[in-house]
Amino acid sequence: MTKQRHPEYTCAMSAALSVITGKWKIQILNQLMSGPMRYSEIHRNILGLTEKMLSQQLRELEEDKIIHRTVYPEVPPRVEYTFTDLGKELATIFYALEKWGANFLTANRDSIKVADESCYTFREMPKEMIA
Repeated sequence: MTKQRHPEYTCAMSAALSVITGKWKIQILNQLMSGPMRYSEIHRNILGLTEKMLSQQLRELEEDKIIHRTVYPEVPPRVEYTFTDLGKELATIFYALEKWGANFLTANRDSIKVADESCYTFREMPKEMIA
């Protein structure tokens, strides 16, 4: 008996969160916010992420039509991952969450320890990510 990845949903919010929930998916999607990336670039940029887990998470994001995998007919083969149009819609949500998170951290600066000072700032959304 195989475990069903997507259960019967009771609301749209549950469906949305199930797609991006997981230890690594947000970090993978954050990497792709800057544009197309190769598997090795994503793997190199996320400390602690195993190749097996990266492959699994990329496969799930592709199945959910959030990212697109392009294989170029070269030797050795080159594979790039990019957002689909549906995935690009997440960009505005992620940037809003990043802005909210920076404000949250600033408001709680005295009680929350942050490893990287850049967490207090947020990026502007690139024009190509606007769906």
